Amino acid sequence: METPEQATEQFEAYRPLLLGLAYRLLGSMWDAEDVVQDAYLRWTGTDREDIREPRAFLITVVSRLALDQLRSARVTREAYTGPWLPEPVATAALGPLDTAELRDTVAYATVHLMERLSPPERAVFVLREAFDLPYDEIARILDTTPSNCRQMHHRAGRRVTSGRDKFTLAEDDHAKLLARFLEAAQSGDLTRLTDLLTEDVVAWNDGGGKVRAALRPIEGRGHVVAFIAGLVTRYPFGDARVVDANGAPALALSVDGIEQIVTVSVHEGRIDGVYAVLNPDKLGHVGL
Repeated sequence: METPEQATEQFEAYRPLLLGLAYRLLGSMWDAEDVVQDAYLRWTGTDREDIREPRAFLITVVSRLALDQLRSARVTREAYTGPWLPEPVATAALGPLDTAELRDTVAYATVHLMERLSPPERAVFVLREAFDLPYDEIARILDTTPSNCRQMHHRAGRRVTSGRDKFTLAEDDHAKLLARFLEAAQSGDLTRLTDLLTEDVVAWNDGGGKVRAALRPIEGRGHVVAFIAGLVTRYPFGDARVVDANGAPALALSVDGIEQIVTVSVHEGRIDGVYAVLNPDKLGHVGL
């Protein structure tokens, strides 16, 4: 007979994987932790003699709970003040990242792009891309057909990966690009800054109505350069440090005393996305 302690120990072995799954589905580690805790309660309340494959059981429970959470969260996010960005999370808290697919599906730009997907499309994309589940198993989790899952995966993949590098830069190269970006911005070298950005770069700022931030995405190289130049001219920049978030280097810095995490996405060696998270409610999982 399994003891409660043994049940808890078995669940804890899967917790990092389950948190990584829930975060990919929700874009919020706070919500992911709630989902995984609910899964733990279901785990301890289920006769495990009926569970033949604990990993498959727990992935199913977490996926379904996260889908329910995501459907309600989408309504809240539509009423959010300014752009809604995912919560940046320290890489060590995101579970196993021992394949390129696991790392790529937790990359900040990818998690942001997954907001374009419907909840079922997002679930299919994550379960197939990150966890390599067969379509028939995904269909069982989502209560649909394998052919429908295959179609959703195709649509989701097209919307998420279109125009993006398949995998991120090597960590050293990413960190060097980030450092050049910060140096060019802080020094006011607009020529160098322009050279680092793609023509169609977009900058997002998420203050959530809690702190001052741009309320719309800033689109195009000229507008992004002008926006950054305006920040440097008007507000003091605090010391910046590199942190490891979402599988890549990111900047932790303050502008006019407001703490923020800045990440970038890269296409063909240049920055095509700048993501600044200033909402203090979203900075708790990166050590700020």
